[in-house]
Amino acid sequence: MNKTCKIMTAIVAIAGFSQPLSAGGNAAAGKAIAEQTCQSCHGVDGNSADPQYPKLAGQHASYLRQALSDYKTGARSNPIMSGFAAGLSKKDQKDVSAWYSQQVGLKTVELE
Repeated sequence: MNKTCKIMTAIVAIAGFSQPLSAGGNAAAGKAIAEQTCQSCHGVDGNSADPQYPKLAGQHASYLRQALSDYKTGARSNPIMSGFAAGLSKKDQKDVSAWYSQQVGLKTVELE
């Protein structure tokens, strides 16, 4: 491999890691969906001021994605969330999950 090819490979690799991706989702796209669909209950950053709506900020993307999938399929039941999740594609679910998982919110306590 020549020097130019090695440099280009390194640039592509670095650029790939700099994208706002989390667990296969695009956080920027997820923010746009959250602003349109989720913020009235959960807040655009996932820190709901109303205790009846869960805080999503800082949750694991895989957990959020599974919850959305479960609401969509009916494995998890909530009339409000089932309606919203019904309109989300798998890509949308990944993107929204990526967005909320990257927000400051819930903290994981480290055990000694």
